[in-house]
Amino acid sequence: MTATDRSALGPNYRKVFSASVISNLGDGIDAIGYPWLASAITRNPLLIAVIAAAQKLPWLVFTLPAGVITDRVDRRRLMVTMDVLRGLLTAGVAIAVLGLGEGLPDPKHLDQVAGTRVGLYVVLVASALLLGCAEVLRDNSAQTILPSVVRPDQLERANGRMWSAEMIANQFAGPPLGSLLLAVSFFLPFAVDAGSFFAAAGLVALLTGQFRAKAAADATPRASWRTELREGVRWLWNHRLLRTLAIVLGLINGIGSMQFATMVLFAQEVLKTSPIEFAILNMGGAVGGVIGGTIASRVSTRLGPGRSLSLVLLSGAVLPVIIGLSSHWVIAFVVFTVETLTALVWNVITVSLRQQIIPDHLLGRVNSVYRFFGWGMMPIGTALGGLVVLVAQHGHSREFALRAPWFVAAALSALTALYAIPRLTTDRIEAARAEATRPS
Repeated sequence: MTATDRSALGPNYRKVFSASVISNLGDGIDAIGYPWLASAITRNPLLIAVIAAAQKLPWLVFTLPAGVITDRVDRRRLMVTMDVLRGLLTAGVAIAVLGLGEGLPDPKHLDQVAGTRVGLYVVLVASALLLGCAEVLRDNSAQTILPSVVRPDQLERANGRMWSAEMIANQFAGPPLGSLLLAVSFFLPFAVDAGSFFAAAGLVALLTGQFRAKAAADATPRASWRTELREGVRWLWNHRLLRTLAIVLGLINGIGSMQFATMVLFAQEVLKTSPIEFAILNMGGAVGGVIGGTIASRVSTRLGPGRSLSLVLLSGAVLPVIIGLSSHWVIAFVVFTVETLTALVWNVITVSLRQQIIPDHLLGRVNSVYRFFGWGMMPIGTALGGLVVLVAQHGHSREFALRAPWFVAAALSALTALYAIPRLTTDRIEAARAEATRPS
């Protein structure tokens, strides 16, 4: 085998990669479309946070059964089905918006909003909840399918490349395109996003090979759902390192969701952004994501995974303070770049670690239990973010209230770092990898 053969990630990876990039381009478009539409429906911070929380709620209530499903069925087919469903749901939102005609204000003049448009608000909340359910199944399948697409020694590189490209599409190319579409019509961002889901489904459908979990492919009878679910929970809970990582990820994601729950209001009212400036602000994450995805593997090698994760945790206690004190979107742009860079370093190290040490027949279930802890805090954090703003408005200015979540997040991140850093050392991570590769 030549060096080129050994380094190539293969045609199946290219299909998964392309599907992910196209889907993330659509998501980047809607990163502008959804919050701007929500702010055109209502200016209530708690109601806006509820829309975001609804999309993340399935990570709390649906993640565990989703893991059992992922280990029982063809993961490729599940990804295709969920992308088609997400395309249909997003097309439904586009049709609902189109039906309003001139009923929505000009995106440049959201100060015209008076009251809450109840009908469209209900549509947004319901579609967000259903999209979240589909996302749980699709993303869990996508992470568990990758070890069937590339070799174990290629996982960090494959994940890094994919997440860098996803960031470019999601936060660099998508938001400016979304703002341009939004300037034409509130309808267009959702229509284009629906098309991206259908295109992604078509690419994943072209994958060749076996994509069922090894145990699922056997002819032996399967255990009950409850037994399989309990097995996944027990495996993760008994693995001290992964248990700690899951808990810490939950804290990180909950705190992050608190910050961004009312981000669109913070950007509009404190940073004074237009739709174009809001799109550029979101691109800060893309710049950091590209850099982070590219260098994460090298950072992990140079510093060691434990020290790399420690730097990520410490940055979470500092960066939100800078954003909370800022009054110009350019400052926030720079901070978002650094923040997303560190997030990609965390993701590349920890996801690759999970893919390396969790047995294939348990990968879907253990991954879902991990995400139950890691992502289940997101709807709670989002709701708390809206609540912080709502409570802070009493006795304080609206501007102070919109800044408050960032300061609360910084304090909580500092406490998280104090808990996590002594427990996530390089020695413990390398010991877990060694244990996983030891012959049984």
